[in-house]
Amino acid sequence: MPVVGAGESSETVWQVALVEDHLLQRRRTEEILGRESGLIVVASCATLPEFLAWVQRAPRSARPHLLVLDLSVDRGPSVDPDVVGRLVDAGLRVLVLSALASPGLVRSVIKAGVAGIVGKRDSEQDVIDAVWTVLRQGEWMTPDLAAIIAADAERPQLSDQEERALVLYASGLTLGAVAEALGVKPDTAKTYIARVKSKYAVAGRPVRSKVDLSRIAIDDGYVDRG
Repeated sequence: MPVVGAGESSETVWQVALVEDHLLQRRRTEEILGRESGLIVVASCATLPEFLAWVQRAPRSARPHLLVLDLSVDRGPSVDPDVVGRLVDAGLRVLVLSALASPGLVRSVIKAGVAGIVGKRDSEQDVIDAVWTVLRQGEWMTPDLAAIIAADAERPQLSDQEERALVLYASGLTLGAVAEALGVKPDTAKTYIARVKSKYAVAGRPVRSKVDLSRIAIDDGYVDRG
């Protein structure tokens, strides 16, 4: 699938697309990119499937050079690394801008070929610097972020849905609210949390209560310290 823009030159106006499901975050990212000379935001989408549908309709002259991509959606599945890999193979440069709640997913998209990773807690200047670095064929990842991604080697390997359930539950939601956010039945959400507890127990880090889950979620970088 052809996704990159037309031929580039020293006077190229770089075309950027965004995928971010939180409207305020998406609008703010549009704003900070749009005020950069030489950048233009050609698409702003809530999900990766929405972007894929847009790019199929877009004329070649409107196709982006760079996709700024969030990895997680509150009410839907996270980004599929295989889809990201196909976009990269088609010539699209990809910069992840995400809360990075799932280091495993981050590692998967790195293997898929994304050129940069920026955390949502990084500064707006970091975002701008990362965008320009990736557009100019470089790679971007801060040492702190690299350390966070590498530091989970001793953590239990949770599935994507188990990680999301843990993040939501440890952040204070009820099991019913977790189920609604994940788009599953309450019993399924309960099963995800039970699997998380079981995997931590096998790893020698037993968790029995919601307080314990909140503690390990903070310790292992799934949620911020409040």
